[in-house]
Amino acid sequence: MEKILLIGCKRVMDDVCIGCSRCLVAFNRREGEFARYKDQEAEIMGVLNCGDCPGAGIVPRLAQVQLWNAPLNEKPTKVHIAVCLRDHCPYFEEIVEKIKNKAGVEVILGSHPYIPDNVFA
Repeated sequence: MEKILLIGCKRVMDDVCIGCSRCLVAFNRREGEFARYKDQEAEIMGVLNCGDCPGAGIVPRLAQVQLWNAPLNEKPTKVHIAVCLRDHCPYFEEIVEKIKNKAGVEVILGSHPYIPDNVFA
C-alpha cells in the first residue's frame, strides 16, 4: 500500500486553503496527480507544511515525521508537493531539492486539479 505524505505551503495552508480540502478531495476521488493510485491501495498518512519561508525547516520536519511515526511502523512511500507550494512559492525549487535529497522516496509535483479561473466562478 502506498503511504502518501502531502507537503504544502505553510502560509497558504494556514491562511487560504482552509483545511487543504481540495487536496484531500482529489485524493479521495483519485483525480489530478492522485489518479496514479486509481487501481491501488493508498492512503494519506500525513499533511505537512514547508515550515514557512524560505523552507529552512523542511528537513527537520521530515525527520519529525520519521521519528514520530517509527513506533507505529509507518513511513511514507511517496511525497506529493501540493499545488500551493508548486505553483506559488518563490522558494519552490530549493524546497523540492531539499525534500528529494532527504526523503528517500519518490517526490511527485502536484496534487489537485481544482484551480478556479476566478474567485466567483
